[in-house]
Amino acid sequence: MSEITNGSGLREHVLLFSRFLRSPRTVGAVTASSRALAEAMVSGIDLSQPGHIVELGPGTGAFTAAIAERLGPNTRFLAVDIDPAFVAELQRRWPRIDSVCASAESLTTLVAERSMAPIDHIVSGLPFVSLPPAMTRQILDQVARVLRPGGTFTTFQYAHGYGLPPAVAFRRGLSEKLGEAPAVRLVVRNIPPAFVLTWKKPIS
Repeated sequence: MSEITNGSGLREHVLLFSRFLRSPRTVGAVTASSRALAEAMVSGIDLSQPGHIVELGPGTGAFTAAIAERLGPNTRFLAVDIDPAFVAELQRRWPRIDSVCASAESLTTLVAERSMAPIDHIVSGLPFVSLPPAMTRQILDQVARVLRPGGTFTTFQYAHGYGLPPAVAFRRGLSEKLGEAPAVRLVVRNIPPAFVLTWKKPIS
């Protein structure tokens, strides 16, 4: 696809910043994620084989681009964002991707409507630490419900906030829900540096 970029162009930065000013709790960032962070988010995910992947909170598409580059012909990809401007941008850049304007709280319904269950991989750019706790719990319940045994959930936390109580509570809560701690990887080539966290749902 000729329009695949790393999501860090001027258009993406302007769009992200404008949406942040409008809704800082749900956007959570003022600059697009780096290519290095995007690569780390999808590292180890084999999308060449038939399967299902969901992206939550794709924003301007930094992670979407890295996923799209790896998609095999029989892999289905659903991108879910609550902001219509972001969804319109995704549809413009990747018309073949199923991009929907909806809340991640309705993930189970969205997946069922598309006959995509169970999901093999979920990649999330949602700012969980700034979302209302009830919303975060609902989203994580949905994630645990649709993810197949052996499937993965990957998100990130900025390094400067990694040790703060909301970030620690998020990691602890999801680890308890999925039954194991995440694999953790630091990406320094991002502004700011970030930790990539990957949970694997136990098979039994």
